[in-house]
Amino acid sequence: MSSGSRRPDVCVVGAGPVGLTTALGLAAAGVGVTVLESAPDIAASSRALVHQSHTLEGFARLRVLDAVLRAGTPLRARDFVVRRTGERIRHPTPDLRTGSAPAYNLILRQDELSRILLRRLLRFPSAEVKFGCAVDTVRQNSASVRVGYTHKEGRGQLEARWAVGADGARSTVRKSLGVEFEGFTWPERFVATDIRYDFAAHDYADANFVIDPDDGSIIVRIDAGKLWRVAWTESAALPEKTLPRRLAEFFARNLPGPRPRHYELVAHAPYRAHQRTAERFRVGRVLLAGDAAHVTNPTGGMGLTAGLHDAFPLGEALAAVLLGRCGEDVLDRYAEAGRAAFLTRFSPLATDLKRLVFDTRDPARLAEALAPLRRLAADEELRRSRAAALRSVLPLSLLDDGQAAGRLRPDLGTAAADLLEPQGSTGHHSGPQERQTAP
Repeated sequence: MSSGSRRPDVCVVGAGPVGLTTALGLAAAGVGVTVLESAPDIAASSRALVHQSHTLEGFARLRVLDAVLRAGTPLRARDFVVRRTGERIRHPTPDLRTGSAPAYNLILRQDELSRILLRRLLRFPSAEVKFGCAVDTVRQNSASVRVGYTHKEGRGQLEARWAVGADGARSTVRKSLGVEFEGFTWPERFVATDIRYDFAAHDYADANFVIDPDDGSIIVRIDAGKLWRVAWTESAALPEKTLPRRLAEFFARNLPGPRPRHYELVAHAPYRAHQRTAERFRVGRVLLAGDAAHVTNPTGGMGLTAGLHDAFPLGEALAAVLLGRCGEDVLDRYAEAGRAAFLTRFSPLATDLKRLVFDTRDPARLAEALAPLRRLAADEELRRSRAAALRSVLPLSLLDDGQAAGRLRPDLGTAAADLLEPQGSTGHHSGPQERQTAP
């Protein structure tokens, strides 16, 4: 951690992957940036795990891809498993290799990614990161932003020309701006566990969506060994204090293989999930990114993917504004198009997939959802076209000859939406049609 007292060009609040990626884009362009983080260090949490191949292209642009690939594990296929019939529909990762990134998706713990980004960021003399600084006020005028915070020695204040709020779903930056967090909270409780068990020995893919209205689950490899993430939903009315008993019951019902099934429970966490979007991603000289701007349920790993695809273009665009290479209107495009991308793509994808895995009770509806999944499993070219379509509307830059900005425009029609429809969509996704108080 650097401890300089100079005035930076940009203050980034939050040292998660989104904040650090944004800061890295700024620092790589020679812009002065200070990151403020309330925690004393990078949080030791696996949380988000899967990074898609088009996201790896963004890391290539920031010159951290080699380190990311060394630390991660390739995700070669995903399975959709109908629990009650045993049908397993496998989708191998299509080959979409580019000159800068591999074709496959990558499994890498969120905290490990953050540490890679932090090490790279601190190589730039224009960057500093201050841990243990809890931001509590954000004030701005026409020329600067003043960010107030507390730390172990008392109070501090940082003045910068611009600020980025990447401080999570409970964002102090967003609340200081008076920006509403529109959407809803899912009625169920999600339960995430990390366990050691040999799923691969039972022909599980690296990522698995087990479809069942009572015992649906998401099972994803965490590392090259036997550590896996297993997540499911339960009634929020059930007491959390009895969760350990229900964990054992769930594993007894659902782990593959003959009894007795020996597994090691490494970690577990119950939590509530939300579908929410900030009403604005830009207020004057302050911009929002990642969970501070939008949150989604975890099915399909859309949360961090959406956040990183805020960070890649935002860091570059804000640097270009500061260096006089373009006008501030590029930041309005970021704000408008980023919000539209979440509402029309990321949130519906995660919502439809969540409902497919956990909520589909109607046999006719399940059959309708499985038909396109089976077609995709049998047709590699179709899988390639779907993956290419997703990549084409997730630009890494707002500055590439204007083409990326055009692809990000918020008025994309149904053709693009159809291309991005989740494989096996149940066709009843929801956006932020309910307005509730944010968490």
